[in-house]
Parts: sequence; structure tokens; C-alpha cells
Amino acid sequence: MTEIGPVQLISIGFEREANFEGRIVDELTELAKDRTIRILDLLFIARDTDSDEIVVVEHQGTESMGGIVGALLGLEFEAEAAQPAGCAGGDEHAFGFSQADIKQMGDGLEPGASAGLLLIEHVWARGLRRAIRDAGGRMLGEGFLTPDTIAAVEPELAAMSAAIAETEKDAAL
Repeated sequence: MTEIGPVQLISIGFEREANFEGRIVDELTELAKDRTIRILDLLFIARDTDSDEIVVVEHQGTESMGGIVGALLGLEFEAEAAQPAGCAGGDEHAFGFSQADIKQMGDGLEPGASAGLLLIEHVWARGLRRAIRDAGGRMLGEGFLTPDTIAAVEPELAAMSAAIAETEKDAAL
């Protein structure tokens, strides 16, 4: 089996008035083309305003996707619709979220709102993951910093970013 890099589940919520003009897909395509990430699965869901049920939203090019993310959400695919199913595995952790956390992503949608759930492999980190494992290391935690956490160290991050940019500019000369 080919070694796989770290896998991440990203859930992005959209209000009813969301403007899907293709920029998100364009950015994902660039990241995949550059081999920064590999898209493993993708699922768009919405809460139906009439029935209040979670439904799968079809998008061109994603017809063969959604099975893995759907299973993590507890959805069973039948014909063209998805129905919530019992969440197998209890509180076992998958990709940093418990099964209950993942199911809540869909359950928490307001009527008319939608979500894109993206399962990606961080291809760029394959070698790093291997080096850490070979050195006897293991992951203790991971996650993106919240905007509040970033704000707490924003001046330091800005200064560091400026210094790195200056170094890169000097190296390019």
C-alpha cells in the first residue's frame, strides 16, 4: 500500500445566500495540481427547507464522491437521497473528530443552509510524517489556530512573516 500523508476532514458551512462562483474549486484544483493536497472525498449537503432533512446536493464532477464522508456523517445513500443513519463507532476518533462531532456537522445546519465536507490528504507532509515516525515520534495533537488565538500573537506573526519575506527577497537576488 502506498504511504499516505496526514488526512484531514474540513467542514465549511454556507448560508442560504452563498455565492458559489467556482473560486473554491479553482483553489482546490491548484493545490491538487501542485501536489500540496490530494482530494480523497468531497460531499455537499444541505438542510431541506420543507422536510428539514439533510440531503446530498449534486455538483458536476462530484457524482462518484461522497461515500467516505457520508459514512462518517452517518448517512446512508439510497437512490438520489441521503438519509441519516445510526452513527457506528460511538465516540471513536476519526481524523481528529469523534463520530458524534462529525454527525453534529450535518445536524447543526439551519434550514436552507449547506455545507461542503472535504476529506484531503496533506501530500506535502508524507516525508515529514515518515521522518517523525522513523525517529520514534508520534502526533500529540494538531489543529488550526482560531482567529482569537492568532490575534493574540498577531504582531509577532506579522513581524516574523515580514522577516521571512525579506530573507526570501534577498535570496532571490
